[in-house]
Amino acid sequence: MTENTDAASVTATRPTQQPLAGRRALVTGGASGIGAAVVRALAARGAHVVVADIDTAGATALAEEVGGSIWTVNLMATAVLTDDALAVALKGVDILVNNAGIQRINPIQDFEPADFHNILTLMLEAPFLLIRAVLPQMYAANFGRIINVSSVHGIRASPFKSAYVSAKHGLEGLSKVTALEGGEHGVTSNCVAPGYVRTPLVEKQITDQALVHGIPESEVLSKIMLTESAIKRLVEPAEVGSLVAWLASDDAAMVTGSSYTMDGGWSAR
Repeated sequence: MTENTDAASVTATRPTQQPLAGRRALVTGGASGIGAAVVRALAARGAHVVVADIDTAGATALAEEVGGSIWTVNLMATAVLTDDALAVALKGVDILVNNAGIQRINPIQDFEPADFHNILTLMLEAPFLLIRAVLPQMYAANFGRIINVSSVHGIRASPFKSAYVSAKHGLEGLSKVTALEGGEHGVTSNCVAPGYVRTPLVEKQITDQALVHGIPESEVLSKIMLTESAIKRLVEPAEVGSLVAWLASDDAAMVTGSSYTMDGGWSAR
């Protein structure tokens, strides 16, 4: 090789970097939206990804795309999340991404208690059960990455979202406790807190927000969703996936107990 070798040709011959090669990740709510973007980001960096979702067809299609596997599960049915069942589903997992979520919008006085219970079950109790089950094997390996997909609503509140805001605030606290307990065992725990992300969940919210605020759907983004953001656009799922993948990597070994906002400046106010 001469000193004048073209730099581009050298770069082209380098192997694609796979910083997560040999890792096994599990992503809840992984069949669509943010979860699917996270699955693709982790798989692109070499991880084997388990797509955990109630949607068997969607999870299967994505797992086939990325060379992963699936776990069909309804995380609101916590009775099925026994120690034995979780031991099988989480075997070998050293990256856990708690992402599954739903949304309901109503004033507190009109909020159905069943909806409140379901949201807290899916978005706080289920992550606790998964973290509880996966920590022993992470401790034994002296390595683990727990990444909780929170929200700007984990650090800020909005009207009509009592259950969602409560669940995300709780998830932020759970993540910090996990970080404190896991630090001496090589386990990190962090939250990613995006603003409104371009997903089916947010698209459905546009209709709900229009109804509860009494405005046309065409005005929801500008008058409700993006009023607090300095950057006036929705977050793209791939942007969230990229941040999650970095938190899962060795480069983030000293990052724990943190909440990374990706909200276009909303929480800067």
